[in-house]
Amino acid sequence: MRNFLLVVITVFSATIVSAQQLAPNPNSTPTASPDIENLRQQVQALTETVKTLQRQMKDQQAAIEKANGTAPSSSPNPEASPVVAAAPPSPAASAPPAHFATEDASVVSSQSNAPTAPSGPSVNADGTATSGSFPTTDTSVVSSAPETISSTGTGASLTQPISIGGGKNYMNISFDGLFALAGSTARDLSNIERGDHDPQQRGFNARNIELAFDGAVDPYFEGFANIVFKLDNDNETQVEVEEAFLQTTSLPFNLQLKAGQFFAAFGRINPTHPHTWDFADAPIVHALLLGGDGLRGVGTQISWIVPVPWYSQLILGVQNGRGNTGYSFRNPGDGGMFFDRRTTDRELRGLQDFVWIPRWENSVDLSPTQVVLAGVSGAFGSNETGANSRTQIYGADFLYKWKSANAEGGFPFVKWQTEFMYRRFEAGRGINESFPVAETFHDWGLYSQVLWGFKKGWVAGIRGDYYDAEDSKFTDDLDRQSRSRISANLTWYPTEFSKIRLQYNHDFLDDTFFLAGRDVDSVFLQFEFILGAHGAHKF
Repeated sequence: MRNFLLVVITVFSATIVSAQQLAPNPNSTPTASPDIENLRQQVQALTETVKTLQRQMKDQQAAIEKANGTAPSSSPNPEASPVVAAAPPSPAASAPPAHFATEDASVVSSQSNAPTAPSGPSVNADGTATSGSFPTTDTSVVSSAPETISSTGTGASLTQPISIGGGKNYMNISFDGLFALAGSTARDLSNIERGDHDPQQRGFNARNIELAFDGAVDPYFEGFANIVFKLDNDNETQVEVEEAFLQTTSLPFNLQLKAGQFFAAFGRINPTHPHTWDFADAPIVHALLLGGDGLRGVGTQISWIVPVPWYSQLILGVQNGRGNTGYSFRNPGDGGMFFDRRTTDRELRGLQDFVWIPRWENSVDLSPTQVVLAGVSGAFGSNETGANSRTQIYGADFLYKWKSANAEGGFPFVKWQTEFMYRRFEAGRGINESFPVAETFHDWGLYSQVLWGFKKGWVAGIRGDYYDAEDSKFTDDLDRQSRSRISANLTWYPTEFSKIRLQYNHDFLDDTFFLAGRDVDSVFLQFEFILGAHGAHKF
């Protein structure tokens, strides 16, 4: 279009020059014939047409430059275009050269292109290693939310996120498929593997197929969403909104707010997604105290990075705590039954029926290659087994990590992680006092795991689980059976977009007043692929 206008202008200009050459000199004889007067009027009309076309070209050029972001804004109001003002740079333009990475955010050397929470002293805000030093901590201790946008290297189409918005207002989309082939001596594998994303049947399993979105909302918020598809044992598709929330990017005083549907900041495993786990299944204590789907729900959360010389963060969340994702709280159970009680399934009565979730976590560098993180968590609210029944859950977690000063792509490394939980559950008499007795259960458990990244792309792991459920002569629920487990696995990461994991479990289930003990052996072959640059989660 631009070239066409230039040709037209050139023709018109040549016509004007010719006409001017033919026009009479005003200083010559004043005699003018009608033909000369008509020619003069035509020349004036052509001149006006050329001026109009020139103005149109200038306006079109200015519009093109504005659309490409090369022209400075002419608006005096800095808030006239907030989306453009807050937009991050294009990942393809700012990404470092491609290199190997693992699920562990402290091992991945990735560039963040999304706003992150303000960090305290001595904390790397992007969670990546500085030159010759180990990163202060992982993503979970520099932000109250588990998300930063992962930007991997250029040169391969898979490394680029699917961006919408021309690099201004962006939205990244990625797809993660997690599958497993399971074999077990137990025919009822779903009673052994209690996590909702664990392999729950002998044969093939597709328990976590995740579609993830993230993007800048405006200069003040960023948004995240994770939609999960699962196939049950009858190959029926289930869909769940695992997370969908927004969080602030620029609050003062090291504060950050979060609101929507999200995982509670309780311990190490709960805030993470299954594809970031170091094992193919969830720890026993996590599944039986916080629930197979984890503790998550609709609510809000505020976090504050304490201004002290080491990293320290205080978090307080509040959620509805209703349904299966509020397992130990306002959970109506299966068919209206929970721990053999017919549940009340009541509506929210007041602040006491919310689940309140405080957490305090701290991180310290022991040396340039070693870091420790310790945290304490709580979850307090009502449950549905009685009119005034309450649940209290306490947790403590510890993480130690070493990475060689000469690491290549994050290897070699050693990571030790331990988490302890205790639950005090007041089991009432159910709706209309229909159950014969009220009981208070004191249940506790822990897991401890060690991961050794012994060679680039290869990680070996071992984990021990223990869960102690208080025995009851009145309640015969399967989840009230004490058990323990030993697990070992080997994981190979061909690239940062795929992994293959082989895992062996040996489970010990104890005798109870109603149930007989037994041993179970299981083997899992897990495989995963990622399309697009998946946003980093807590590791």
